[in-house]
Amino acid sequence: MEKDKYKTDVIFRVDTKLEPKGTIFALMPHQCCDHEGHIDTYQHVGQHSTANYRYCVSISRLATPEEYKDLKEEMESLGYDLRVIKKQNRDKYLKSYHEICRDFKVTPIK
Repeated sequence: MEKDKYKTDVIFRVDTKLEPKGTIFALMPHQCCDHEGHIDTYQHVGQHSTANYRYCVSISRLATPEEYKDLKEEMESLGYDLRVIKKQNRDKYLKSYHEICRDFKVTPIK
């Protein structure tokens, strides 16, 4: 697949609480996808989904490069141009959130 021209910030995490424990997943912390503030996520099984950033961080830990290697390669094979980061930049997130609210024509949650 053709590589995306947009650089996607991604945080790779390892689930430590929910079953099956050890699942590697990717958070796209600056890609708000609805007016409730959820962000885009990706994992091998289930693939694209949405999630609450704070909840995901609370049930997981940062993945090591060795742990997320396969998932990163899978996402890049889909065309993602990834920039691996360790935490959400609140300003980037809020910009994305306000754009979504404008698109949905709703008032942002305070």
